[in-house]
Amino acid sequence: MLRRLLDRFVSIGYGVVYDSLWERFPPYQALQREVFELVERAVPDGANRRDVRVLELGCGPGNFSVKLAEAGFTVVGVDRYGSLIELAREKRQAKRLAHLSFQHGDIARGNMLKDGSFDQIVNIHSLYVHPAPDQKLGQAFRVLRPGGHAVFVNHTRRVALGPTFRELRNREGLGAAIRSLLWVVPNGIFEAARTQVGPTYWDEKEFAGHLQAAGFTVVETRRTFLNGASVLMWVRKDSPD
Repeated sequence: MLRRLLDRFVSIGYGVVYDSLWERFPPYQALQREVFELVERAVPDGANRRDVRVLELGCGPGNFSVKLAEAGFTVVGVDRYGSLIELAREKRQAKRLAHLSFQHGDIARGNMLKDGSFDQIVNIHSLYVHPAPDQKLGQAFRVLRPGGHAVFVNHTRRVALGPTFRELRNREGLGAAIRSLLWVVPNGIFEAARTQVGPTYWDEKEFAGHLQAAGFTVVETRRTFLNGASVLMWVRKDSPD
């Protein structure tokens, strides 16, 4: 019981911190632009965005799901932390986005969402802390329609305070290094306090291997986020012959 209460407290704190950083942390903004551009690239010419169903796995407090819905897509956000879903639902209600919904649950359990029910999937920085990342990828493949695309972003390593600060200071200057503390410090606290699962860090080759094992075809790979700490994989679910 105490462990569950601590997890709830940590997840709520993470949601509040994430909200505060959403518009203030340049690496977040750059990553979100990258992902959003790929979502847009996968939309067929002439398609009505409202007809494009996007699933965000590990949606957290819902900021990116809201951004997608405001751009016209029909969006479902899913997260296994109920307290974060509560925060996300508050945003949906405040913005009155009828084509946006949030569900509390873990897709890796295989007991939610229909086969082939989404045109696109987005998953940013939640695989590495999931207790069963391969099951999560397998279920993501199941609920994606044939011909659909997905964007997965995962950390390749732990973002340590000292090395990250020094590397950014040397490459981009003291200002960039100081701004990195806005995310690095609270993320370090979250990592230390949460229930320890993993973490599962994958480099490009490892990540591609896990995605291919789930059934996906890798379309594009790139390093991204803070000092190249993450790898982005744009993948496709090929139609059966």
